Amino acid sequence: MAMMNLAIDIGPLKPDIAPLILGLVLFFLVFAVIAKGILPRINKVLAEREQSTEGRFGEAEETRSEAERVHAEYQELLAEARHEAARLRQEAVEQGNAIIAELRAEGQRQRDEIVSAGHAMIDAERAVAEAELREQVGVLATELAGKIVGESVEEYARQSGIVDRFLEELRTAQPADAVEDKRG
Repeated sequence: MAMMNLAIDIGPLKPDIAPLILGLVLFFLVFAVIAKGILPRINKVLAEREQSTEGRFGEAEETRSEAERVHAEYQELLAEARHEAARLRQEAVEQGNAIIAELRAEGQRQRDEIVSAGHAMIDAERAVAEAELREQVGVLATELAGKIVGESVEEYARQSGIVDRFLEELRTAQPADAVEDKRG
């Protein structure tokens, strides 16, 4: 009786077997339908999503690596362009310096030509002026000597070459005087 008494005391916790069996059969039937029909579809969808996600992740990795490669190429091209620009600037500076040096040399050459032409003109004019001056000094000296003596000494001066000798002595003495003038 003690056992029975226990069953009686349980009351509503003591289930009927028929509904329990029916519940268990229906539970396993629903479980079998879900396990055989719905779970494979769910697993398939989950697998597709995972594959899609992993595929996209792989594509993202490929895209990132491609972007890094393109960025590296860009940086390399940029470095080459900077190097080329620096080389071109250096060449331009060198060419500019060469042109300036060339123009300076040309200007110096032209200046030297102008100076030498000026010296040549001065020398030519000096020679002409000296020749004219000698002639006039000779004439004036002869006339002055004639006035002092009271007779014409022109013929005598011409024959003896006194005036020419005097002018030659002056000419040889003149550079020494000119040197003293330059020093003082």
